[in-house]
Amino acid sequence: MRFDILKLNKEFEKASAVAVLQWALKNFYPKLALASSFGAEDVVLIDILVKLEPGIRVFTLDTGRLNEETYEVMDRIREKYKISVESYFPDRKKVEALERAKGFYSFRESVQNRKECCGIRKVEPLGRALKGLEAWVTGLRRAQSVTRTGIEKIEKDEAHGGILKISPLADWTNDDVWAYIKKNGVPYNRLHDQGYPSIGCAPCTRAVKPGGDIRSGRWWWENPDHKECGLHVTDRSQASRDRIQEKKNNK
Repeated sequence: MRFDILKLNKEFEKASAVAVLQWALKNFYPKLALASSFGAEDVVLIDILVKLEPGIRVFTLDTGRLNEETYEVMDRIREKYKISVESYFPDRKKVEALERAKGFYSFRESVQNRKECCGIRKVEPLGRALKGLEAWVTGLRRAQSVTRTGIEKIEKDEAHGGILKISPLADWTNDDVWAYIKKNGVPYNRLHDQGYPSIGCAPCTRAVKPGGDIRSGRWWWENPDHKECGLHVTDRSQASRDRIQEKKNNK
């Protein structure tokens, strides 16, 4: 099935997250799934999606180094929404080889080492999780970091065979996310109340000061321009580049 992605993004730019997800479900379900790390954005999407389609598939990447609070909210989500959460683990042999060769904190030594760890623990398992899908849903928002300002609601994911990548909350603010959580009583990770606006692996995440950049607690030893693990490449789709250029031309 072919789609005019540039046209779709123009159509959906002012559309609600519900409208975007209704379109995705109509065109791709059951070959559609939500990738969830159980941060604030992801639990919002679970709440919306389950209300639209109770059988929606939800998967997570269990890196083996998640916070206890993340596992707790996973179970609370399972219980509230009566859904199964599919866990994808990294390849055991690759993790063992990495830790034996470089130790347990090699990711703090260089960007290259950190991306190696993320590649083993996240990127490869994601590839397995996406097999057989025609589209996947993410909780990416433009306001999250400098590496995400060009995110479109609909993108072609060239890294995974050209399936569509759908980010219904791309234009949401942090206040939008938390207003939804509070209004709808959505379970969320307790670490958010302890100063963690963005949560990943335990050794790579720390609390930030009030008012600090949302992702400044992730890989805090790195330059902000590098702060992606490889799940979401920074080279945006052609539709995204066209839209950015169009904005420049209209200024």
